[in-house]
Amino acid sequence: MKRGMCPGTFDPVTSGHLDIIERASTLFDELVVAVAYSPDKGGGPLFSIDERCEFIESATSHLTNVSVRPFDTLLIEFAIEVDASVIIKGLRAVTDFEREFQMAQLNYRLSPDIETMFIMAIPEFMYLSSSAVKEIARHGGSVGGLVPEEVQQALARRRAGSR
Repeated sequence: MKRGMCPGTFDPVTSGHLDIIERASTLFDELVVAVAYSPDKGGGPLFSIDERCEFIESATSHLTNVSVRPFDTLLIEFAIEVDASVIIKGLRAVTDFEREFQMAQLNYRLSPDIETMFIMAIPEFMYLSSSAVKEIARHGGSVGGLVPEEVQQALARRRAGSR
């Protein structure tokens, strides 16, 4: 059985993330979406690890071979823990590739049995990032279509509570 792992912070999960997850789910018997705690990333995440996992679980509930798990270890250690043979990363632009290429090489050095696979973002989501979504939401812009409805509502609640 082939198990893949799609890691990220997912703060919040976007339509671009979900597209990569859905496409990756067709390539593997099982796909683990690995949600990183990442407390140091950009001043800390906007949403808790539980909220981020719940958003992804809700948005992927139609994908029977997808599970969602939080992790707070080295990525390669978690891949070994969940018995993933492939790490799947989405790429939007050349800048993503440079960073992901370096991480893939480090992961290979730590565990040469685990491959890294890149899936290109579709043109509709090439520009989309969690950071951009948070910035738009922070200023009251519409994030409709950029994130699942549940995330859109949570962002609106956060904005309303911060006034």
